Amino acid sequence: MKVVLEHLTKRFPNRNKKQGGFVTAVSDVNLELPDGKLVGLLGPSGCGKSTMLNMICGLEDATEGKIYFDQEDVTNIPPEKRGVGMVFQNYALYPHLTVRQNIIFPLQNLKGDAKLSKEEMNAKAEEVAKLVQIEEYMERKPSELSGGQQQRVAIARSLVKMPRVLLLDEPLSNLDARLRLQTREEIKRIQVKTGITTIFVTHDQEEAMSITDVMVVMKDGVIHQVGKPQEIYDNPINLFVAKFLGTPAINVFDGEVKNGKLYIGEDCIKDIKGISEQKVYVGIRPEGFLINDAGTFHCRLKGVEVMGRDVNVVFTNPNHDGYCRAIIHNDYAGSANKKDICFDLKDNKILIFSKENEKRLYEEE
Repeated sequence: MKVVLEHLTKRFPNRNKKQGGFVTAVSDVNLELPDGKLVGLLGPSGCGKSTMLNMICGLEDATEGKIYFDQEDVTNIPPEKRGVGMVFQNYALYPHLTVRQNIIFPLQNLKGDAKLSKEEMNAKAEEVAKLVQIEEYMERKPSELSGGQQQRVAIARSLVKMPRVLLLDEPLSNLDARLRLQTREEIKRIQVKTGITTIFVTHDQEEAMSITDVMVVMKDGVIHQVGKPQEIYDNPINLFVAKFLGTPAINVFDGEVKNGKLYIGEDCIKDIKGISEQKVYVGIRPEGFLINDAGTFHCRLKGVEVMGRDVNVVFTNPNHDGYCRAIIHNDYAGSANKKDICFDLKDNKILIFSKENEKRLYEEE
């Protein structure tokens, strides 16, 4: 099921009655979500991603714009008739019902030709329970399950009617780190197996990068970039996207383009073609540094953090506000006690942004 949003906007009345007017949560969004893919809506808290999900579901009315499932306009259709499944951050399970009864519950409200017998409902419940691997817990109450198991029950309950679109609103936020990793892998497995178009809301860029087919990066109700996760990471369209993706975060320096070269302070970083002379922001991914005593980029070493497989080299530079981090392989044997450190830089990990509007500046091929 393809989901298409046309000029979708949501405005709420301003809570400050003295100021009056409206607050725009989602602003003129045009987006096409492909059939059968896992799509991640990613952005900081308050960026409008959950509001957009609620409009797709029908829990919020759109102020302006249209929502289409394939060619069908569902903008004014009530939620129960849209054929969507919704999984929330809190599991929203009925505590007095067993797992089986929780999963069956949506089927009990079917009427007319869609109405199922008790045997048919049980068969469907068993089928989805097996899919999410909770079949052995069917007679337990939610309080007898772990957080990850409860979330699987919530997913099974949403899947039992085989929705046209599955909507997940930060479903992993209440889980600990190990369970988050395990459950997000399960979500990906379930989505691939069912082929249901799934929209996954998260503020955790690692979650979005790891399991989504398409990623939508939002800020202040506006979509900044849409694409495959790795493509967005490698080619962010602006400084916000570059800074939001990546752990550790990208290092951003004050730089300058002059005489066909890129400078950070007095250090000449690389030759530049096609970018006019100007002050710029220079973003360098942590994996873009190569330690070399004769390197072109000079910094002050502050410490070395051993992370197991990798080493984080912590350093400062006069053109960066705060600490910088470089990811180096753990065979680095340098001393954490020396004062200065020099780097060579990987060309494809250097990103240049306008200081005027923070948009990406591209060199000539």
